[in-house]
Amino acid sequence: MNTFQKVAAAVNKLVLASTRIPVLGKFAGRSMVVLTYTGRKSGKTFSLPVSFTQSGNKLLIRVALPDKKNWWRNFRNEGAPLTATLNGVDRTGHAVSHRDARGRVTVTVTLDPAHPPAR
Repeated sequence: MNTFQKVAAAVNKLVLASTRIPVLGKFAGRSMVVLTYTGRKSGKTFSLPVSFTQSGNKLLIRVALPDKKNWWRNFRNEGAPLTATLNGVDRTGHAVSHRDARGRVTVTVTLDPAHPPAR
């Protein structure tokens, strides 16, 4: 793990902790989602806070400095399932990453339909 990855891991731990604090979690929830996924090689479960934009049941995540990060590679090709914690609610979905001709990486998460509460 290089220095950038070590610093990013430490910052992510702080951000994850802040999302669990009610007042801060509501503020962060407007622009941040916590992705929980299984590593394609390690089989370990990871949780990662990322910023996003939303359109309906799709979340768009633009990966800054993608060559210094590895997490998005778990979603190449056909992608992989994940859980997105959005405004304190866990939603399942499927993520696919894409690198464009300029080297920019985006991850598109398609959320599964939300189920209405049982009556």
